[in-house]
Amino acid sequence: MNASFLPSALKSPRNGSSKDQYNRFAACAASRFTITEIARNEIGVRELTGHNDGRRVEAYLSTVKLRKGQPWCAAFISWVYAKAGFPKPRSGWSPDLFPPSRLARSALPGNVAGIYFPDLKRIAHVGLVVEQKGSWVYTIEGNTTVEGNREGGGVFKKIRHIRTIHSIADWVTERRTPQWENR
Repeated sequence: MNASFLPSALKSPRNGSSKDQYNRFAACAASRFTITEIARNEIGVRELTGHNDGRRVEAYLSTVKLRKGQPWCAAFISWVYAKAGFPKPRSGWSPDLFPPSRLARSALPGNVAGIYFPDLKRIAHVGLVVEQKGSWVYTIEGNTTVEGNREGGGVFKKIRHIRTIHSIADWVTERRTPQWENR
């Protein structure tokens, strides 16, 4: 595992941090690494006919109980998290991936980036954060194109300026979930 996911103060439990705290952060870092590697392995997947279809695309859609032909960027994120062993998120609706209790301020690896579309007045596309370098966020996104179309034809690695990302959600860090959010 790449230790760059860990805050420098927690790279070794010898600095006075409790062993439990160190283990929690290490587990979180390992999860972030696993999530990004699963997504990386999907780069290059393409729709069969350009109509939100194909064996792999339909596997993403089935994770959220949608049929072929439906937009699948959020289904892709849900599939990646499922493969990494996480029970959530599980939705094909992009806005569902950004409940208030999951909003984050940092584009950490494994977090979900939400792209807002003014004409739709909502987050209408999502991607998985791989890393942030300065003002640029590297993502892996499903149902997009090289040019960035949200109704694309495959899984691509993208580079987005942080200002183009409306919201970031953290589904990796363990936190208490309000009752109303347990759907």
